[in-house]
Formats: sequence, structure tokens, C-alpha cells
Amino acid sequence: MKTILFILSFFTITTLFAKDIIVIGVAGGTGSGKTTLADQIKDAFPDHSILVSQDSYYKDLSHLSFKEREKINFDHPDSIDFSFLKQHIVELKKGNAINKPIYNFQTHSREKNSEKVSPAQVIIVEGILLFAVSEVRDLFDVKIYIDADDDERLLRRIERDMNERARDFVSVRNQYLETVKPMHDVFVEPSKKYADLIVPRGGKNKTALSMIISKIKQEITPSKSQEKAL
Repeated sequence: MKTILFILSFFTITTLFAKDIIVIGVAGGTGSGKTTLADQIKDAFPDHSILVSQDSYYKDLSHLSFKEREKINFDHPDSIDFSFLKQHIVELKKGNAINKPIYNFQTHSREKNSEKVSPAQVIIVEGILLFAVSEVRDLFDVKIYIDADDDERLLRRIERDMNERARDFVSVRNQYLETVKPMHDVFVEPSKKYADLIVPRGGKNKTALSMIISKIKQEITPSKSQEKAL
């Protein structure tokens, strides 16, 4: 049934791609595989795409003590500076470069340095809460939601936070039970209704990925396609 819904939804968005710049939102629960899918879409257009992560826009908490920072619910929409993210997406759509913030997950604060990101024809934005907030959700030409099993997502979350963010198992487990799972049920899962495409199995779904890439290639404006050929 999910495959049928995916195909029907996919072919209703054909006209959305007829523009110079395409903004694609990829959302889904933590550990669902949205980053993998977003990376794969980006890799399909190496010279004409950029990837922006919602995680870069966590609010700076450097004014708080470290103990106070640890108590913040990082899975609630209030923890993200969505106004800043919206501003940057709008600038990229206008063809302007941005200075994307760099967030330190160990200190829960922004680095002093930023990363310059130049505009591209295909702009991919990924994050768990992208469709839960209307001011950002309305900026996407295509909204893709990654659906994955809860147990599989939890295992991926534990592996990521321990290996990439220097977290210990107990802290990851406690955070999942206290905030990650409750916030997923309240904000993330309900936001699935706004998706144009619902993709089961995330980056492992090669059929869905192939369809998405093919559609983007078909609908990229001729002028840009000619530039790439040259």
C-alpha cells in the first residue's frame, strides 16, 4: 500500500519542478535514514546541489551553564532557530550565498566560525522537524518523509550518538525515553501528513531514490541542463 501511495503522490508533483531552483525537504524521525537519502540525492547532482541540515541551526546556548544546556529538550521545535533557517533558505533561493552556522553537539553551542555555502539549482534540506513548522515547511517545493521502524531508528540513534557525538549509552537511552520518543509522537510523526512523498526504508529504498532522481533530471530547466552539458 505504501508503494502505491508513493507512486501516486510522486506523479502529482510534476509541475512543481519547472523552475530554476528546486528546494527539497527531507524529514522523518531520528535514525530513519533521511540523511542517507539526502546525501544520495546530492551525490546524483554533484555540480548542481547543496545540502543543508536542520541540526546546524540549533539555538546557541553558550550563555547557559553546561548543566543547564544538558537539560534542554533538543527534540522540541523551540530548540531550533527556524527563523534563521528560513532566512538562509530564502537567500539561497534568491541565488545568494549564506554563512551556515556550525553547531558543536558536545558543548551544545555554536562555533565562532561559520561555513560559506553557495547557492545551487537543487537545494536539499534535511531534519526531523522541518514539516512541523509552517514557516519552513512552506518553502519546500517537494516534501519527502522517511518512514522507518521505531526499533531500527533507536539502534541507529544509539550508534550515531556514541560514535559521532561522544555520548555514552546511558545518556542516549535516557534522552530517547524522556524527550526523543515523546517529541517524535507529538511533532514528527503527525507532520508526515504534509509530505508529498512517503518513502519507507529511507536510504535503502533504491526504487524510491531512482524515481526521485529521475524526476529531478527530467524537470530541471533546459537552460541549466545545457550549462551542465557545456
